[in-house]
Amino acid sequence: MKIVHANPRKLRDNPENPRRTRPSAEADAQLLANIQAVGILQPPTAREIAGELVLIAGHRRRDAAIKAKLKEIAVLVREPGDDAAQGGDGVRALAENMVRTAMSPVDQWRAVEALVGEDWTEDAIAAALNLPVRRIRALRHLSRVHPAMLDHMARGDMPTDQQLRTIGLASAEDQASVWQRSKPKRGERAHWHGIAAALEKRRIPFAVARFGEAETEAFGIVWQDDLFVPAGQEGRFTTQLDAFLQAQQAWLEANLPDRAVLLGLDEWGRVMIPKGAQELYYQQPRDERDRIGLTVDPRSGEVRQTLFREAQPREERGGRGREASADSTVLPKLARPPLSQKGDAMVGDLRTEALHEAFAQAEIPDQALIGLLVLALAGQNVQVRSGAKGDDLYAGARAAIAAGLLDGGVLTADADALRAAARAMLRQALSCRVGFSTSGLVARYAGVAVDADAYLPTTATEEFLAHLSKDAIMGTASANNVAPRNTGKATRAAVVERFKGQTFLHPLVRFALTTEEQRKLAEQRQREESRAALRASWQSSGEDDGEDPGKEMDGEEGDGSGEEEAAGDIGMDGEEVDLPTDNLQLPPGSQPPDVHTT
Repeated sequence: MKIVHANPRKLRDNPENPRRTRPSAEADAQLLANIQAVGILQPPTAREIAGELVLIAGHRRRDAAIKAKLKEIAVLVREPGDDAAQGGDGVRALAENMVRTAMSPVDQWRAVEALVGEDWTEDAIAAALNLPVRRIRALRHLSRVHPAMLDHMARGDMPTDQQLRTIGLASAEDQASVWQRSKPKRGERAHWHGIAAALEKRRIPFAVARFGEAETEAFGIVWQDDLFVPAGQEGRFTTQLDAFLQAQQAWLEANLPDRAVLLGLDEWGRVMIPKGAQELYYQQPRDERDRIGLTVDPRSGEVRQTLFREAQPREERGGRGREASADSTVLPKLARPPLSQKGDAMVGDLRTEALHEAFAQAEIPDQALIGLLVLALAGQNVQVRSGAKGDDLYAGARAAIAAGLLDGGVLTADADALRAAARAMLRQALSCRVGFSTSGLVARYAGVAVDADAYLPTTATEEFLAHLSKDAIMGTASANNVAPRNTGKATRAAVVERFKGQTFLHPLVRFALTTEEQRKLAEQRQREESRAALRASWQSSGEDDGEDPGKEMDGEEGDGSGEEEAAGDIGMDGEEVDLPTDNLQLPPGSQPPDVHTT
C-alpha cells in the first residue's frame, strides 16, 4: 500500500462500484464547497490494473476534485498481497458507502463553537460546509439549552427541530424547572413532546401583522427570529400577544378601507354583524348596502373579513303589505345590553379608582389583607417573570415596594411598613379596567371585602346614564320612584334631578356581582366541573391500563388538592373575616379555599 499523487482525470471508474444511484445535486455541491475550502481529507482508494489507476472507493471525491480544477490529488494505492481475504476490494467499496455515522447535532454545535473560537465567522463556516448561514445559527441555538438537557441530547436522544426551537426560546429558569420535573430515569428517553409543550408560548408570526414600524415602537413589540424556518422564508415572530392585538386594532381603526366597518366578537369568538344585517358568502361587495366587516382574531392576531348586507331601510319595506310578510319568518328581537361598551369601560375606571382609594384609606384587618394579597396574585393581569430583563408594565413599581421592606437584605418586622407595602402592592395588582390589565372577578371580590362601594362617585350623572339602554334607564327610574318620561333623555334628566346632591350607585357599578353575572359564573363553573370530571375519567382509564395519562395530556402535576389547605391559620389579632369566594374562578377540578378564619 502506498500514497501517490495523480491527476484526478486519470482515475478510472470501478466497474463494480456498488453506488449506482447518483446523490442529489445539493450533496455534490456541499462536497465541492468543502473540498474547495479545506481540500480532500481522505484520499480515494485505487488499485493499479494494466498500468491505470482504477478506483475502489472515492468516485465523488474524484469528480469534485475535477470540478474544483485540482491538477493533482493524493491517492491511496493498494498493492498485491494487501488483501487478507478474497474479494477485499468489493467489501471496501461497500463499507466506504455504508459504514458511517453522522455527527449528532450536539457534536456539530460543539465543533462550530470551536471554529468560532478560532475566529471563524458564521459565513465562513457555512461556505466551507455549503450550508445556509441560518443552519449554522440554528446549531448555535443549542447554546441556549439547559446544560442538563444538552448532556442528555449528547447521548443520542434528540428532540425534533420544532421541539428544540421551543426549548431554546424559553428562559433558562423555565427550562431548569421543567427539566427537574420531567427528566427521564437512567436509560430512558426524554418525553420531549411534553417538555416542549410545557415551555411553549403562543407565537404570532410577523406575516400576520398589518401595522408598521410606528405601531411596533409605540406598543413596544419585540420581534424574535426563528432560526429553524427554511431559508428565504420570513421567520420573525413575537410572544407579546396583548401588545400585538392592540397594535393591530390601532392600525385597523386608522386605515379602514371604503365601505368597511369594525365589528365585535361574542363570548365564543364569533363575529357579531349589525342587527337585521345578512351575512354574505362571496368575496366582494355587489350592492350599495354591502359592507365589509373587519375584526382582529384574539387567538391568531389575524384580521378577519366578513361581508354582510345592511338591513333595508324601514320606509322601503313598509309598503309591501301584509301579504309580503305573511310567509316570512319573524326573528326574535335581540335585547340591547343594559350597558354599552363605553359604559363598561367607564364602570371599570370608576371601580378601579374606588378600589385603589379603599386600599389606601379603608380599615382592612390583617387577615383580610393577607387574603386580598392572595386574590391579587390570582388576577388575570398578573405576570411573574424571573430574570433580569422583565418587561412587565409595573415591574419597577413593584420592585420599589418590595425594596421598601428590606433593610440590609433583611425583611423588616415593622408592622406598619408591612401594611403600607401590602396596600401599595394591592393598588398595583388589582384592576377592574376593561382590557388586558383587568384582574377579573378577584378585583370585584376584593372591592366587596374592603367596602370599596363607599369610595365610588355618584352615578346619577348624564355622562354615566347616557350609556344605559332605554330599558335599563326606564327600569332604574321605576326602581327609584321616578316616573318614566316619553324619551330616554328626559328620563335620564329626571333621574339626575331626583338624586341631585345625593350619592346614587347604580347596581351595574357596585362591586357585588349581579344576579345575571352569578348565573353566568355558575354555568361556567358547571362546564369546568364537567371537563374536570371528563379528565378524571380519562385518568382512571389510563391507570387501569398501567399508563400515566396525566403527562400525556398536558404535563400538569398534582390534582389541585393543595387548594383545600390554602386557608390555614392566618389570624393576627383574633378577628373574624369573611372574604367573598363563593364565585371565585379557580382551575378546573379544584375547590375554592375557605378563607373564613378566626
